[in-house]
Amino acid sequence: MVDDAPSVGRSSWQNSAQGQAEQAAAALTNVRLTGARLSAVLYDTLKARLLEGNYASGEKIVVESIRQEFGVSKQPVMDALRRLSSDKLVDIVPQVGVQVVSYTRQEIEDFFTLFGGFEGTIAGVAALRRTDAQLRDLDAVSATVDGLITSEDGAVRAHGYRLQNREFHAVIHRMAHSRIMAETSQRMWDLSDFLINTSGVNNPLSSALDERQNDHRGIAEAIRAGNERWAREAMEHHIVGTVEVIRNESDKRDLAG
Repeated sequence: MVDDAPSVGRSSWQNSAQGQAEQAAAALTNVRLTGARLSAVLYDTLKARLLEGNYASGEKIVVESIRQEFGVSKQPVMDALRRLSSDKLVDIVPQVGVQVVSYTRQEIEDFFTLFGGFEGTIAGVAALRRTDAQLRDLDAVSATVDGLITSEDGAVRAHGYRLQNREFHAVIHRMAHSRIMAETSQRMWDLSDFLINTSGVNNPLSSALDERQNDHRGIAEAIRAGNERWAREAMEHHIVGTVEVIRNESDKRDLAG
C-alpha cells in the first residue's frame, strides 16, 4: 500500500491549528469548572489530531510540548497517551519516548481485509433490521456527500468525507440494532481513519469521492431491498477497496514527486 513511516504533508490543516488550540484551551477550562478529568479531554484532543493525520506515521510526540501547550502537568498527558497506546495509535518506548505507530503495508492490508468482513456482517444484519426512518437518515447523509463531490477544495473534500463517511456507517450500525457490533466497530473505525490519514497522501480519498459514493449507493440499495447477502458483499467490497484507493493515490504522489 504505502511505505512504512511515510512523511505526511499537513499544510491543509495548518490554518486550523489556531482554532484547535483555542478549542482545547476552552475544553480544559470547562474541565476545571466541572471537575472532569484532564486526561480524558487530552485523550479526545490528541486522538482527534491522530485521526485527522496531524501527526505522521512514526513521528515523535514530545510530551513536554503537549504539557506546555495545554498548561497542565505531565501526569494527565501521560495518562492520555497510555490510552492512545492501548488503542494502538501510539507507542510508548521506555527510555526513548512516545511516537506515532507505524504499520507495515502488509499489516494495513490485513487490517482492511478483517475490517471489511466485520463491516460486511453488520451491513447484512442491517438489511434485515432497518427501519424506514433509518433509510431516510442514510439518504440524508448521502446527499451531504453528494455536496462534497462538487467542491474543488481537496482539504474540504477529504475532511468532509471522513466525517460524513463515519456518519453513513454509523447509521448502518444503528440499523443493525446491536450494541455489541457498534461498540466493537468503533475502535476499528478509529484505526481505519488513522491508517488512511497517516498514509503519506495529502487529502486522502478526495480523488475517489465519486467511486466511494457509488459504493455507498450500492450498499444503501442492498439494505433498502432487505438483501442480506448483497449488503454484506457490497460493504466488504467497499471497505477492502480502500487499500487500492490509497495505493493509487500514493503512486500518483510518487510520480508527481
